[in-house]
This record gives sequence, C-alpha cells and structure tokens, in this order.
Amino acid sequence: MKKMLTMLLISAVGISMFPFTSTAEAANKPIVGNPELSVLVDGRKVVFQGGDPVSEKGRVQVPLRGIGEALDANVGYSGNTVTYQKTGKSITLTLGSNVAIVDGESVSMDTTAKAVKGRTYVPLRFVSENLGVSVSWDQAANWVWIGPKEIPTPEEAGVKNVPISDFKTLIGKYEVLLTSAFGVKYTTVNVINVDQLPLKIGDVIIYDIWPIKQGSNEGLKMHVSNDSPSITFLGSKFTAKRRDPIKTLNVKNPDTTLTLAYPIVFGNDIDEDPDYKSFKLSQVEYFVISLSSDSLTVIVNPFK
Repeated sequence: MKKMLTMLLISAVGISMFPFTSTAEAANKPIVGNPELSVLVDGRKVVFQGGDPVSEKGRVQVPLRGIGEALDANVGYSGNTVTYQKTGKSITLTLGSNVAIVDGESVSMDTTAKAVKGRTYVPLRFVSENLGVSVSWDQAANWVWIGPKEIPTPEEAGVKNVPISDFKTLIGKYEVLLTSAFGVKYTTVNVINVDQLPLKIGDVIIYDIWPIKQGSNEGLKMHVSNDSPSITFLGSKFTAKRRDPIKTLNVKNPDTTLTLAYPIVFGNDIDEDPDYKSFKLSQVEYFVISLSSDSLTVIVNPFK
C-alpha cells in the first residue's frame, strides 16, 4: 500500500525533477548544474595542471603549457612572452597584447593572453588553429573539441579492469547487475574515472556525467550518444539503488545526442529504507551504467 501511495504521489508531481516536491515548489526552484568546461584533443580530455579552462566573453582561455603539450608543441615562456613551435609553425604571444606574431607576421586577435589567478592563460582557439589544428565548440557538452573526434574505448583509454568478485559485496542481492543484457555473466568490471570520459562502450558513447540540484534536492545528468541507460548506485552503507532517466526531463540535443536526468532520492526505496529521503549523492561510491558490453561499466563517484 505504501508503494502504491508513493507512486501516486510521484505521478502527481508532473514535471517536477524529484519525488515529493510539489509542482508549484518545483516551478520556483530551477534545476541548476552544468557540465564543466573541458578541452578535448583527439577525443581525449586534457587535464590541466594548476588551473582549469575559463570562458570570457565567448572565448576560452587555458593554461599556456598544458595546451602546448597536448598539441605536441614546444613551449617557451620568458617575461611576458609565450612562444609555441610545431612542425614549421610558430606563435609568439605577449601578455595583455591583442597582436601576435604568427610565422613571422603580425596578426590581430579579438582577445589576449593574460594572467588568471597568478597563472598565464592563452586563447585556446587562436593557438590551436595557428598550429594547424581544427577547433569546434560543443554546446551540449560544454566542451571544445580540438582535432579529430576519435572517442576511445575503455581498453584504448587504459581504464582499470578488475574481477567482478571485487564488486560482489557492493552489489549484494541486486544480482541482476552480474548479467549482461544478452544473458552473459560478467567476469570483469571497467572502473572509469570521470576524467577518462568520453568513452565508447559498445554502441554507446558516454560523454560526461555531472551533479544537479533543485532547491535542496539532488540529481544527476548524463550526456550520451544514444540509448537511455539506467544508473544503479553502489555504496558500502546502503543496498544497491536503481534509477531510470526522468522522461520529462530528457533532452535531445541539436547534434542528436541525449542529455538524461536522474533523481538521487526516489520513492520506490521506501520499502527497504523508511529513511530514504535522507539519501545523499555523497553516499554513493560507484555509478553502474546499464550498457551492453563485455564488462560491467562503473564510474567512480567524484561528487562526494
């Protein structure tokens, strides 16, 4: 009876993001949370040391050395001058100046190299294109793609692969996770870190996953190429909890990829946990992504 009442209440919520939030309340509390601004070179996410990419007036700036190394360029820095050299191409930038020297010629820019929190940042598009590499902006992902969009598989990206026995205690009685959609028993688990995304797993690409909130309520969004996989939460302090995408909040992006939304708290948990409303994203250790693949797919929760 409790479960039936819970489902009726969830249905009454309508477009609300989370169970037990009234429609009027939800309307006054927008869903907030966006994917982090990232830079990908040849389909691999660049991890910058000492600072993250920043966007200013529609122009993405990045730490000077990180982008040069990702593009296999020789990087020089002296005083207020930054230089890049790669296969016969050269760029010289001066902090605060909108004039660069490209292959010996003066070129005007619509932005400048600058200091950001004590670090020297350079205009990403200008540097990349003048080193001969294509650049494109991905609105859905909040990413800058540099070079070919060649998404690696977990094996190509060096994802850690462990025996399924390492996860049997966390999976517990939720043994459906041990078998693939084709009825094959998993023997291994791919343990993915968010910085290793995007990855091509079977016929689906997982681009990114990030936290969202509506008032004090928590949720997740996941950007995928296709399909609408469920997510199962695993942790040592609770039994496995499955979440399906919220259909009313799924978005088909202009590039045909999908952005899916998932609740953290869900009314169906009431049967096993009377205190289910207090469940938090920080309690989750792993996200199990339901995909057709040779290994069980899990993502380490970085949002604790």
